[in-house]
Amino acid sequence: MKDLKYFAAFSIPLMAFLSIYFKGYFSFLTPVYAFVFLPILELILSTDNSNLNNEQTDSKLKNTLFDWMLYLNLPLVYGLLIYALIEITHNTPTTYEIVGLIFSLGIVLAVNGINVAHELGHRQTTNERFLGKALLLPSLYMHFYIEHNFGHHLNAATPEDPATARYNQSVYSFWFTSIFRQYFKSWVIQNKLLKSNNLSFFSIKNDMLWYVVFQIAYLVIVFLMFGYLGFVFVLTSAIVGFVLLETVNYIEHYGLLRLKTKSGRYERVGEIHSWNSNHVIGRIVLYELTRHSDHHYKTSKKYQILDCHEDSPQMPYGYPTSMVLSLIPPLWFKIMNKRIPQDMILK
Repeated sequence: MKDLKYFAAFSIPLMAFLSIYFKGYFSFLTPVYAFVFLPILELILSTDNSNLNNEQTDSKLKNTLFDWMLYLNLPLVYGLLIYALIEITHNTPTTYEIVGLIFSLGIVLAVNGINVAHELGHRQTTNERFLGKALLLPSLYMHFYIEHNFGHHLNAATPEDPATARYNQSVYSFWFTSIFRQYFKSWVIQNKLLKSNNLSFFSIKNDMLWYVVFQIAYLVIVFLMFGYLGFVFVLTSAIVGFVLLETVNYIEHYGLLRLKTKSGRYERVGEIHSWNSNHVIGRIVLYELTRHSDHHYKTSKKYQILDCHEDSPQMPYGYPTSMVLSLIPPLWFKIMNKRIPQDMILK
């Protein structure tokens, strides 16, 4: 029965469906649920730092339910996207309703789109990686697959990593540095991969080129089918989606720095180089993304068996709450700066 707890992740698309269906003030139901109700719930409920034993780990790895809970996000995300487009282009909602639905869909694109794509992007099978890339498409963030897997996991907690926030860097500054640096670095990584395989820029193996084609085609199709309003709606929803992702990136590695060895290289990525959170609500809604320390320590581990490490830096609040706090930089700095070990501060 405990395995079914991850169905809580579907509460986000459920709220989005209700937002689209009822409209009016309900248009803002999803952001209120995600960033007001869930943080309050996190403050009420206790944390859980327990880990699985070997028998439990083997059992969960054999249970395909955990995989299917991820796969189900694909029809949910695209179904809500199409439903929202039909509603806003056929039923003439007011401006404030459209704004509410933009944020509602954007949250779905972040939580059930990019977040699930992140998990699937680390899988070994081609089909699962394909599903992951398909979930990145509506957020116009398909390059995330390349930069995250071939860049971030190599350079996390170093100045070379665009997705690691520096000490005393505000989340607003981080949005711009991370978004643009990650995109351009994705091209650099792609070109290196092509050259290492003696392939030209226009090779069919140039994934970044395909991502551009797919994303432009997606926007063109939306424009042709749903007009200017539909185009603006999916574009702004995508922006909300990837800005939320970058907010998560911000809190995951804020201020942490890997030390250099005598050889001049950075030490191996360990469980101390990411912020960990054991708050149960964030854990189940985000498919254990909050146990980020173990994810970086052992990248290949599936979400349902991630562990808590006692020596990992611990966030005082869960991810939903921390995301809200990060939007108030002075408060965020006051809470987090004192928790960073002095020899690990990334300035």
